[in-house]
Amino acid sequence: MRIDYDPEQTDRNAFYRLLTSVVVPRPIAWVSTTSRDHCSDNLAPHSFFSVSCVSPPIVQFTSVGRKDSVRNVEETGQFVVNLAPEHLFEQINATGTEFPRGVSEFDAVGIAREPSARVKPPRVAASPVSLECELHSTLRLGDSTVVFGRVVYAAVSEAVMAEDGLPDVRKLRPLARLGKDEWGALGDVLEIKRIPLAEWPNPLGG
Repeated sequence: MRIDYDPEQTDRNAFYRLLTSVVVPRPIAWVSTTSRDHCSDNLAPHSFFSVSCVSPPIVQFTSVGRKDSVRNVEETGQFVVNLAPEHLFEQINATGTEFPRGVSEFDAVGIAREPSARVKPPRVAASPVSLECELHSTLRLGDSTVVFGRVVYAAVSEAVMAEDGLPDVRKLRPLARLGKDEWGALGDVLEIKRIPLAEWPNPLGG
């Protein structure tokens, strides 16, 4: 037996809570931006985050409502996606507080910055991976804005690299967002190779 939900007949916030409880886990884009006059740096977690394109490399995050992250990106055309690592759990959560415009979450929460290589917004110094982005485009969908950014530079800590030359997820320890006030840390890591069609018995029913 199932419980049925019609989004047209369900309270907006109730359906939002339902969606974010079932679309899990969600990676977190810890987005740093700066104001047009470069006087205030913003830092906020966005859990609607993914890769959009490989060539050119484009990532996306969605802001529900008109938050400072979106305003700054539209004004400056730049942002940085910082990996949200498990050991900064409390600080990441704190940067989700709706501080007044002009108040820097870096300063309010006590998070160290470091200069970016190609863009004006700073990186989070303690984040093991930072993707510096130039704005590609934005898309307004109802009460939300999807931000697409072309990755122009990636900075990865040597401490999280594996022998194959790629970051090791066990060293990255990325946080994920779940439902309600729940967050997820890295659990068991399963590994399996994709099966080539040629290795299937009777491929395509032949």
